[in-house]
Amino acid sequence: MGTEHVLAIDLGTGGPKAALVTTEGRIAAHEFEPTPLELLGGGGAEQDPDGWWAAITTAVRRLLAGGHVPVDDIVAVAVTSQWSGTVAVDAAGTHLYPAVIWMDSRGAPYVHELVTGKVNVAGYDARRLQHWISRTGGIPSHSGKDPIAHILWLRNERPEIYAAAHAFLEPCDYLNARITGRQVASFDSIVAHWLTDNRDLTNVRYDPQLLAWCGLSESQFPELVPSATVVGTVLAGVAEEWGISPSTKVVTATGDVHSAVVGSGALGNYEGHLYMGTSSWLSCHLPKKKTDLFHNQAALPSAVPGRYFLANEHEVGGGALIWLRDQAGMIRDVDEANDLALQSVPGSHGAIFTPWLNGERTPVDDHSIRGGWNNVSLTTNRADLVRSVFEGVAYNSRWLLETVENFVKRPLDGFNFIGGGARSDLWCQMHADVCDRVVRQVAEPQHANTRGAAFVAWLALGRQTLDDLNKAITIEREFQPEPEARAVYAPLYQEFLKLYKAHKPIHARLNG
Repeated sequence: MGTEHVLAIDLGTGGPKAALVTTEGRIAAHEFEPTPLELLGGGGAEQDPDGWWAAITTAVRRLLAGGHVPVDDIVAVAVTSQWSGTVAVDAAGTHLYPAVIWMDSRGAPYVHELVTGKVNVAGYDARRLQHWISRTGGIPSHSGKDPIAHILWLRNERPEIYAAAHAFLEPCDYLNARITGRQVASFDSIVAHWLTDNRDLTNVRYDPQLLAWCGLSESQFPELVPSATVVGTVLAGVAEEWGISPSTKVVTATGDVHSAVVGSGALGNYEGHLYMGTSSWLSCHLPKKKTDLFHNQAALPSAVPGRYFLANEHEVGGGALIWLRDQAGMIRDVDEANDLALQSVPGSHGAIFTPWLNGERTPVDDHSIRGGWNNVSLTTNRADLVRSVFEGVAYNSRWLLETVENFVKRPLDGFNFIGGGARSDLWCQMHADVCDRVVRQVAEPQHANTRGAAFVAWLALGRQTLDDLNKAITIEREFQPEPEARAVYAPLYQEFLKLYKAHKPIHARLNG
């Protein structure tokens, strides 16, 4: 067993990682290949599924060419990917249209028609709201960024694609179908469609009433299978293309949120983790199903069988640094951003950055809010502007932390920090200071998703238990809150919250 490895594939918005992961969670080797993102007018965000596949194949071939692990030692393939996207496919699994991804909000008007009525609660028809929450734990967001919104947009704006589609798949389930030839979704990967009855975690199924309200049928969606199970083996053509055995097992695919929960090393109830990738979130496992409609978060089925986890999201986390590099042109890379930020001081001489560059989901479901710098003067320099971006994301994390702690009715005992953003010691310390919580930097935090996907495979294969997997995570360093920095950040955070309230009506008029 000690020589066995999982080939874990993590398709992020920026491109896929391929990694070889041991039973103990060690990353034996990894490769990355970028993919482009097309941002369209009217809130559109699409990617080419063939581009995904080409990048994955390139990364896998390069990984295996390194000779790090004998091919015969690769016993399973586990896929995780960006979540809450839609790929329309034919019966053979061929995509019919670009992937409509999690950032796409073009379906918002059609969701509004679906979920509103004469008597509304938080913008939702009261009767429909009660049924939706009781079955799924959530309800389609007004932002229009859930798969159901994508599907309704296709039906109304691309009717020829909708009519030709055999099924609508999450990105991770699309990849699994391409690897195995089998179109399935797991109890956890399907959740963001808000079409399944999740009350019994041993028997998640499509809800007839929800399908009827949406004007959809169960036949338009993949077969549901339990989380952390084997769904097939690698197709011969794929095995030849990648250079692995066709007998290699393939396990249920997961969304990135689910795999990060498993790979964070915080698997016990109320053990928190903060993920910082393009987007970000703050989550933990929970003992029962629960929903916070007013702050857009809920307990949903986990990739760990029989468990719930808290689902929420910030639209932009580390993506603010990508914007700073690619759109603002202020940095060459994240290392330069860190170096510049260190040249400023806590509080960035009063400059405050709000990171709502693509709207927000939690703790407010607001697709029209936008971000930017505030309180900038002629004395504000580049180092201040760059540091304020780091700090603005940390203020947003604290806003989410307060919402999460109110939801779970207890303070979190710090949190494990994962994702590419957690590689920054500066950001770790900043989060500790802003949030006034211990921040535990997980070793190789940028590989939490691939590690989590591999852990799901080890569970599916019966090679490891949850206790084994939790013990496999190494904490690189703990960051304690520093009193002086806390005193600087506390009043600035309060102004950060006031900036949202002040800007909300303005941005609604500009972007509504």
